[in-house]
Amino acid sequence: MSGVTGHQDLRGRIDTTRPHTARIWNYWLGGKDNYPVDREAGDRIRAIHPGIGEYARADRLFLGRAVHHLAAGAGVRQFLDIGTGLPSADNTHEVAQRSVPDARIVYVDNDPLVLTHARALLTSTPEGRTDYLDADVRDTDAILERAARTLDFSEPVALMLLGVVIFIEDDETSYEVVRRLMAELPSGSHLVLSHTIVSPAMPEVDAAVAFWNEHGTPRLTQRTPRQVERYFDGLELLEPGVVSCSRWRPGSEPGPVSSAAGPGGPEGADGPGGSGEPDEVAMFGGVAAKP
Repeated sequence: MSGVTGHQDLRGRIDTTRPHTARIWNYWLGGKDNYPVDREAGDRIRAIHPGIGEYARADRLFLGRAVHHLAAGAGVRQFLDIGTGLPSADNTHEVAQRSVPDARIVYVDNDPLVLTHARALLTSTPEGRTDYLDADVRDTDAILERAARTLDFSEPVALMLLGVVIFIEDDETSYEVVRRLMAELPSGSHLVLSHTIVSPAMPEVDAAVAFWNEHGTPRLTQRTPRQVERYFDGLELLEPGVVSCSRWRPGSEPGPVSSAAGPGGPEGADGPGGSGEPDEVAMFGGVAAKP
């Protein structure tokens, strides 16, 4: 069973005159759900920082590893995926339901183009269920209220926040959003979060982000690895902690690694585990359990 919950009138909401992060991400992953303005911006960003397209691949593989671990190893059967992005290979429900056919997944995004493709995210197994909410990550009360139609908040839930709190510029507001969401989830729930970092060792990342914030939408906020760790305060971080997404349990993919990018997707040099990922990217992530 599946459905789409949210505003359906998309007229005037899709702006094809300015590049958008979700569409550039899709372009870097080899997808077709993007416009010339996105491809031009994506190419210009790669000219500034040639390895940045690999971040999309590393983040996607991190998602697969984390979901596979939680579904197959930790017994989590419910996933709240906020900041879904455009459908790609190995979306959260596909990875989870391979191990747990009755898993339930709620996707949340406020990008109208993602909403137009929401049906691709709703191909649930007969035993499980998926739903899609059109909402902003800041609207925590609305998200939790509407997600409760699909998820049972008396049982553990994995909160997925991959590359989404980077769009909340104020630090304390971003931490509070994560705290509010996790506060409503029971013991045994997990937080899966990834975030673009600032690092003196990667100055080209700063230049790429500066270009984006001048020309694209929405604006991105970089944070230090320590600032990213703060999102997990009060939780029990799983090994290896908050690290480059390419270094979070490499080699534990639930299926063929190549499926994460799709035809034409970015390819990095062989990194840890020989997966074709770069050794390290400025996209850091972690997984933590709620005591």
